[in-house]
Amino acid sequence: MRGERSAAIVGIHEFPQRKVEGLTALQIKAESARRALEDAGLSWQDVDALYDAGETGIGMSASVLAEYLGLKPRVLDSTSVGGSSFEFHAAHAREAIRAGKAKVALLTYGSTARADARSIGTGARVGGGAPTPFGNMEDPWGITLIGSYALVAQRHMAQYGTTREQLAEIAVTTRAHAMRNPEAVQALRDIGIKDVREISVEDVATSRLIADPLRLLDCCLITDGGGAVVIAAPEVARNTRHRPVWILGTGEATKYPENGGDITVSAAAQSGPQAFGEAGVRPDEIDVAMIYDSFTITVLTILEDLGFCAKGEGGAYVEGGRLRFDRPGAPALNTDGGGLSSNHPGMRGIFLLIEATRQLRGMSTAQVPDARLAVAHGNGGMLGHRHAAGTVILGRD
Repeated sequence: MRGERSAAIVGIHEFPQRKVEGLTALQIKAESARRALEDAGLSWQDVDALYDAGETGIGMSASVLAEYLGLKPRVLDSTSVGGSSFEFHAAHAREAIRAGKAKVALLTYGSTARADARSIGTGARVGGGAPTPFGNMEDPWGITLIGSYALVAQRHMAQYGTTREQLAEIAVTTRAHAMRNPEAVQALRDIGIKDVREISVEDVATSRLIADPLRLLDCCLITDGGGAVVIAAPEVARNTRHRPVWILGTGEATKYPENGGDITVSAAAQSGPQAFGEAGVRPDEIDVAMIYDSFTITVLTILEDLGFCAKGEGGAYVEGGRLRFDRPGAPALNTDGGGLSSNHPGMRGIFLLIEATRQLRGMSTAQVPDARLAVAHGNGGMLGHRHAAGTVILGRD
């Protein structure tokens, strides 16, 4: 296996419920952390690095989390870049471990977005307080989050001839994977979907219009949920309960509106080459692609920008169920069901790391035979607008 083995994912846990009652986000984080440490065969006392994205809304969130969990970490990181935060955290944990500042890092996430009835995609994006250099030019026009993604989809269709049906293929693939995942199936039922089944391109293309051209089934779910990931140094990793999943390469980037900029190009075009170059692997060697799927257009553009196909060729690339787990010749896409059909509590990056790890352990419900390499790519913010990208290449011995 190429790439430096300086840190590995050794423990994971995904909170099973997508509709939570009587628990706070902090409690979900704590329970997920406990179970992830148990999965690794480690204890609270082993943790010396703590990473938090501030999703609970509590001030000084990383310090508060350390107190809540009874930890006194040597490394404390509260990087918050939306849904890509956890890919950034994985990269930072690897650097801290490589530098000898820590041996066991803990990443956690918890959200009660559905219980709180948050209008994540359709609520107005108007900031409060004093005007900012960008808000004063944007807030008066009231664009929604999904409106920004719809603009990218419209531009991609106009510029490259991408069709609604090609976008729909992504939702069809992730739903097929979700139907193999009992937790995803239960999630669909719990949030009120009455006809829980695999879907067709026609189902997606004729579902309710939300922001042209994106329809209801082009959009992620809104759920509760959480999870945790434990990352360890090699001397710890080789004595944990499961096969280590090594972090081979990482990349971080950001993008924002620019005069003459191309909104169909995401920050993945910067972070992807960094990660693949560091890992010493090519996109065509990847077995599993865990790509942030807030909307179908998110996946399409990121697949292009990571180098799985050329810019503008994403529509043809995803046709015919090519990215299903049981179709060799292309990476399996979001094999847990993704944000489109399993869970999306607001920031989904941690679940990309969790499912990629399951695949490389051979424990997924849509298992790719002998999976050896995976990419987890998080996108935080708004595609076609201000956003961050984190790319992590994972591999097993």
